[in-house]
Amino acid sequence: MKKVAWGLLGAWIIHDLEELATMPGWSQQPGLPKVVRTSKAEAATAIGLTGLAMAAASAAGAASGGRSRFFQASLLGFGLHAGTHVAQSVALRRYTPGLVTTPLVVIPYSVWAWRRLKRSGVPIAPSDPRLNLALAAVVPLSHAIARLPRLRRRSLR
Repeated sequence: MKKVAWGLLGAWIIHDLEELATMPGWSQQPGLPKVVRTSKAEAATAIGLTGLAMAAASAAGAASGGRSRFFQASLLGFGLHAGTHVAQSVALRRYTPGLVTTPLVVIPYSVWAWRRLKRSGVPIAPSDPRLNLALAAVVPLSHAIARLPRLRRRSLR
């Protein structure tokens, strides 16, 4: 189960490297709301903060043989977030950061990981709404923290 657990972090790294490489330039395109504008430093900070949560989830999964609720909820969230990438691209009718690795990495890894857990007899923990809500807040909170220096500079003007 260590491959499944640490695979979450590996898949996340590959996926988020695409986002790191494309998000700052993409977010500056005309026609996008100002709220999505992200500098390279902000993207790196947000991705790094989210990475800490993914590393912790992977470690919990490795330590528990995949049984950790935190790991399983993170795995579920990682797989489901593929839908947000596709929906964003459909809504905007263009490429959005993370779209390429969604079908190449996120979805295949997620399907493989759940199948491996089930084949290995790992009990799948029931969903915990509070844990799911907390994990869903990680990415927006990471982006908010990453933007604090910009907001502080703006308030000092």
